[in-house]
Amino acid sequence: MNEKAPVGIIGLGVMGSAMSRHILAGGHQVVGFDIDPARSAEFAGSVADSVADVARQAQIILLSLPSSKALAQVAAELAASATPRTVAVEMGTLPLADKEAAQALLAENHVDLVDAPVSGTGLQAADATLVVYSSGEESSHERVAPIFDLIGKQTFYLGPFGNGSKIKYVANLLVAIHTLAAAEAHQLGSACGLNPELVQEVIAAGVGSSAMFEIRGPMMATGTYEPPSARLAIILKDASIIADYARSLDSPTPLLDAAIPLYHAAAEEGLGDLDAAALRQLLAELS
Repeated sequence: MNEKAPVGIIGLGVMGSAMSRHILAGGHQVVGFDIDPARSAEFAGSVADSVADVARQAQIILLSLPSSKALAQVAAELAASATPRTVAVEMGTLPLADKEAAQALLAENHVDLVDAPVSGTGLQAADATLVVYSSGEESSHERVAPIFDLIGKQTFYLGPFGNGSKIKYVANLLVAIHTLAAAEAHQLGSACGLNPELVQEVIAAGVGSSAMFEIRGPMMATGTYEPPSARLAIILKDASIIADYARSLDSPTPLLDAAIPLYHAAAEEGLGDLDAAALRQLLAELS
């Protein structure tokens, strides 16, 4: 692959826009499209006017989409417009069956889809420390691996299509549970009369810490949940997908099942657009 090949990005939200900046810095032309004109206006690369316009300009296209409905629509448009040997890369957390449907549709038109969700929040996307879980045809993975190197600190090639999503489900099960655990710990610390910033410093230094405690704990300590690194509503969406998938395998998820109702309660309290650290605010209101 020409290391300076043009790269397309469809979906210019927090993750897509952050990834695009690193790819641009790596010397690639980047052409992006989003249905939200405001996001397109803020995009640092070349703005396309449609999915088909992206497909005309790039044979490597990253998809950073919010829903299965969006994926189905984009896949249909790519199937109708992308040239053969185009590689599309689905980087979101979506039901595996929906990704498989998109893969099959694109394959009929000689476009390969790589399943490559990422581990990390908007903070990690901003400083290029995402971890990429890539799966699918190895030749397609090798074509896009240099792009992954620009947006993340590590890439795992996991074999057949879908393994990336399966690993992401395992990872995000822990994210959902550990975020709630961090909120619960901070709530207990405050109930004890301890200074939240002291709790954060001391616990982060010990064996009780976690990546979520270190990422979201400082937000909880100060009660600052904006701008979000990952919205609470997104974590809830992912947790629901994971719970459904686990049930399909008869794999018990008692902690996730206990966590999801609290995420729902937080969303119903109007906290969905805040960082998931806002679970701390919910627990304070329940105390």
